[in-house]
Amino acid sequence: MCGIVGIVSTEPVNQLVYDSLLLLQHRGQDSTGIATAEGSTFHIHKARGQVREAFRTRDMRSLLGTMGLGHARYTTKGDAANEQEAQPFYVNAPYGIILVHNGNLTNTRELANDLFHIDRRHVNSTSDTELLLNVLATELQGQVSGLEFDPDQVFNAVEQVHERVEGAYAAIAMIAGQGLLAFRDPFGIRPLILGRKPAGLVGDEWIVASESVVLEALGYEVVRDVAPGEAVFITLSGELYSRQCAKNPVLIPCSFEYVYLARPDSVMNGISVYEARLRLGNRLADTIARYAPLGDIDVVMPIPDSSRPAASQVAQKLGIEYREGFYKNRYVGRTFIMPGQAQRKKSVRQKLNAMSSEFKGKNVLIVDDSIVRGTTSKEIVDMARAAGANQVTFTSAAPPVRYPHVYGINMPSRGELIAAGRKIPEIALELGADSLIYQEVGDMKDAILEGQDVVTDLEMSCFTGDYVTGTVTPEYLEWVERTQLS
Repeated sequence: MCGIVGIVSTEPVNQLVYDSLLLLQHRGQDSTGIATAEGSTFHIHKARGQVREAFRTRDMRSLLGTMGLGHARYTTKGDAANEQEAQPFYVNAPYGIILVHNGNLTNTRELANDLFHIDRRHVNSTSDTELLLNVLATELQGQVSGLEFDPDQVFNAVEQVHERVEGAYAAIAMIAGQGLLAFRDPFGIRPLILGRKPAGLVGDEWIVASESVVLEALGYEVVRDVAPGEAVFITLSGELYSRQCAKNPVLIPCSFEYVYLARPDSVMNGISVYEARLRLGNRLADTIARYAPLGDIDVVMPIPDSSRPAASQVAQKLGIEYREGFYKNRYVGRTFIMPGQAQRKKSVRQKLNAMSSEFKGKNVLIVDDSIVRGTTSKEIVDMARAAGANQVTFTSAAPPVRYPHVYGINMPSRGELIAAGRKIPEIALELGADSLIYQEVGDMKDAILEGQDVVTDLEMSCFTGDYVTGTVTPEYLEWVERTQLS
């Protein structure tokens, strides 16, 4: 899960890309980077930390040009502490290409071997983004003939990328002197949306980003989502070309985007994230009514911020008072996406504080969007008890996370997932809760998909163990667990 954006404008683009990354900061806070194109010259700045920390006035002044892209990084491959693995990545041939990527490739071992032994390309990091860039560059090099540039060359190259690369990827690339390329994996697992802004007699300005909130905030008209397997190419003069580049594309977006990752004011694949979370709350309320003695619950409380829509619906549907007992410090990042378990645990109490007046002597029902490692949930239960809660019922708007996620969310090991290999009463005991209630898998799917017919299935592997690309083997999962830490 990262945030990416690409813009082709008629004016300097550096501030637009910066503002876009601020709107995508919730998708990654390990590092960030911006690249711009001034004619055929690239300018790049990338650094560790969040967007406001990474760019100074002198950095912005050096990012010249009317085409640019940016990235907010949440590490799922590579070294979170290594600034050299921050995106964007660059190769000098053909033309010069610079690329950002959201997602996770699942055949990196094979790609690295082929790039070295067959393509004779050197990769200087452990990032799968650099692998993706070099595969694209290799395939585009094979398409180039003569001096004339043709978008069909790019689309043919993306077709070959789809043939070689497995996993989840939404990518944006700049090709020096030519334009901006955006493409999405054949399953559309990770999001990517296209927007346009009229520029008078000059033509149109274009934006491609991870979430629709970027387009709306910056005054772009939402055109459509980039389709699974599709590639979009925008020239420097604002001409748009597109082509389906995958043989059998099918839209199966990640369910976790709707549960937690995306901003509630975004619309992804035609589905409002906020409305999906309201429906998750409605479904969860039905499950709570089946398993919990409602007369014993005094108040419903959310864990701010992503569980608020679900919690409000739970309270309304069950007829129980809704209260906000946890105050959130907005100057601490999202604990789920922090690298390292120790840092996550430390940040929970920096981020949340329980107000004793709302807990003392009460039986509380706490609603969270999900429970992954259990670090945050256990700390929250402890805080509620310390604040004077009589009983604590903990509920999750998502089902138990029992399996690794390999498509761009940092859950590589079953050993760190609190629900892996445990029954629900055992998980409740680990958390210190009096009772624990999860959303059912079918209810989650129905809640997200309700009211539309564009998306008919969801990527739910971390809940079900079914990996939609069909290429994730038990051997691969074992390798991931041995070699990657979150």
